[in-house]
Amino acid sequence: MAMYDLKINGKTHQVDVDPDTPILWVLRDHVKLLGTKYGCGIGQCGSCTIHLDGQAMRSCSLPVSAVAGKAITTIEGLSKNGDHPVQKAWIEHDVPQCGYCQAGQIMNAASLLKNNPNPSDADIDAAMNGNICRCGTYVRIKAAIKTAAKG
Repeated sequence: MAMYDLKINGKTHQVDVDPDTPILWVLRDHVKLLGTKYGCGIGQCGSCTIHLDGQAMRSCSLPVSAVAGKAITTIEGLSKNGDHPVQKAWIEHDVPQCGYCQAGQIMNAASLLKNNPNPSDADIDAAMNGNICRCGTYVRIKAAIKTAAKG
């Protein structure tokens, strides 16, 4: 076990965990932020996407030892009132169905727009590739990203 000071959503949290513990489980089990979801456990589905120093990362395969000293943002920290442009566009386009993957989808889309405020269809496809939606809402996801980019 080791002690880590983690900056999560602008606040410092101290946790005593094994250095190999994926940050996903630190967020969920130790910090009690449950918005980041476990999907596949191997970084392939995107349900666990968080921002690490502003970049979208899969948290299920990222050890806590690799994130110390970096700014971590979860879906809970993306905006105070769910009013991030991506979140608003998600509602406008009725994107969620079961909702399980949505936090990861939103976090990935927000990172895309931060780095590329006017993405093409190809840019969106490339950036969102690997974020799996069991309900198949990909057309609405792309529409929501385009809307968020405009406003």
